[in-house]
Order: sequence, then C-alpha cells, then structure tokens
Amino acid sequence: MTTPFEVVRHPTARRIRLSIDPASGAVRLVVPKRAALKPALAWAQGKADWIAAQRATLPQPQPYAPGMVLTVADAALTIAWQPGARRRVEVVGDTLSLSGPIATLPRRVETWLKRQALDLLTAETMDYAAKAGVTVARVGIGDARGRWGSCAVDGVIRYSWRLILAPGWVRRATVAHEVAHRVHMNHAPVFHALVERLYGADPTPARAWLRTHGAALHWIGRSS
Repeated sequence: MTTPFEVVRHPTARRIRLSIDPASGAVRLVVPKRAALKPALAWAQGKADWIAAQRATLPQPQPYAPGMVLTVADAALTIAWQPGARRRVEVVGDTLSLSGPIATLPRRVETWLKRQALDLLTAETMDYAAKAGVTVARVGIGDARGRWGSCAVDGVIRYSWRLILAPGWVRRATVAHEVAHRVHMNHAPVFHALVERLYGADPTPARAWLRTHGAALHWIGRSS
C-alpha cells in the first residue's frame, strides 16, 4: 500500500527527511528546495517499516460514543445516550446526557464542547485582560494543530477549543500568555514576567504539559 506524504519544499533543508505529525498522524516529507522529487518519494516509500513503527506510538483515536468519559474543564463526564427525540446536550450529574439520532451524536457532542470552550475561554480572557489593564477586541476558537493560541495586532485572540479538554491550570496559563501579548507582541523577558504575574505562578509546567500531552487532545473525537 502506498503511503501518502505531505511534501514540504524547505528553502534551508540540506537533506530529505521524514517526520510524523503527532497531532494528525500525517507523514511529512521535507525536501530541499532544488532536490529532485521522484528519488525523494522513492526513498520515503522504502521507509514503510519506520513509518509503521512511528505511527504505532501515536495516541489512539477516541471517537465520541456512549460510555466515553470526557474531561471537560476538569470535570469527568460520561457520555450517556438513550433513544428519543431530545437533541439537546446537557450535563446531568456526572454525565453528558443526550438522545436524538445516534449518527449525529459525535457532531452534537463536539458542538457542545466548542460552545463550552468559547464561553469559558472568553470569561478567562476578559478576567486576565482586566488584570493587565488591556482590552481584547474579540475571542474566537479554532482547531489549529500547530498552536494553542494566538493574539493578533487588532486585539483578536484565538484559541484551540481543545483547551477545554486540558487541565484548567494548563488552559489558564495559555490564556495568560495570549493576554500578555496585548502588552508585549514578543517573547522578551518582560513578556514572560507579565505572563507569570497574570497567571500567578510559573507557567513553564503548563507549556511542558502541552508539549508532552497536547497531541493526544487532537485524537479525541477521531475515529481513525
């Protein structure tokens, strides 16, 4: 079976190399700008065993399904589905309760998670913004695999909605980081000092947690 590759022409690469994206499982083939593509693809195809071994170490997909336990804003919630017409998703005790068509359960659960993420991240952003004495034009969410948050010069802050699945202390450190960019659009020492002041603790462990465990969050809700 031929493995599909995401080919990246890199202007400063000196040799071809392969990597596996831990958040998506995609195989990336980096090729120097002027290197011939055909031999590079042939070389990569010969690395099938290495690719299989690397993929075997990736997090396992965790599709939304009845009985699945989700950690949402530090609360463990079990998806509880039963037949019926009610499409609303709601928290009942320690369950995430819903009925409606079973085929639409994944979409409805993820829509609910995104709504919770936007509400909570907005509230926390505004809280840190007040502490920093800055304004935030708007808070948005997305599902970027390469970053957990971003702050634009126009005051718009965006986050990965999957932060709602991370520990609260990790999420809040990320929010403090992005709000601090409303004061310093760089990563100078004065920026890091502000992040720590807003967060109220050293944010380094939170960054380490995301480096170690963040990729697994991207496999939640996936079936393959």
